[in-house]
Amino acid sequence: MTGAEDDKTLVVAIVDDDPSVLRALQNLLTSAGHEVAIFASAGAYLASGYLARTRCLILDLQMPEMSGQELLASVVRQRPVPVIILTAVGDDEVRDALLRDGAVAFLTKPFRAADVLAAVKRALET
Repeated sequence: MTGAEDDKTLVVAIVDDDPSVLRALQNLLTSAGHEVAIFASAGAYLASGYLARTRCLILDLQMPEMSGQELLASVVRQRPVPVIILTAVGDDEVRDALLRDGAVAFLTKPFRAADVLAAVKRALET
C-alpha cells in the first residue's frame, strides 16, 4: 500500500494487480489534488482498514483470488462507496450488471486520463 498516511485522511483507493496501472492512476490522481492509496489485490485492500477512509474506489475487474465484481459486492454490503470499474475486457451486459450492482462508472483499458478524472469527479459528487 502506498498513499496517505494520516489515518483520518479520506482517499481515492485504487485496486489493480498491474503495478503500471496503479502507478499511472496514482500519479494522475495525485497531480489532480487527490489523496490516493493503492493496493495490488482485493484482499490487501480489505485487510488494510482503508474501506472506512475511502471516498471513491477504483478497481480492476479481472484480478486473481478475488475479482473486481466480488470486491464490489463486498464493499457495497459493508459501506456505500462510489466505485469505478476499470477493465480490459467487458461487454454491455457485464457493464450493465456492474452498474446495477452499485458501480458508478465503467471504463475500459486503455483509458484516457480525462475520462478517469471525470469519473472520479462524478463519483465524489454522489
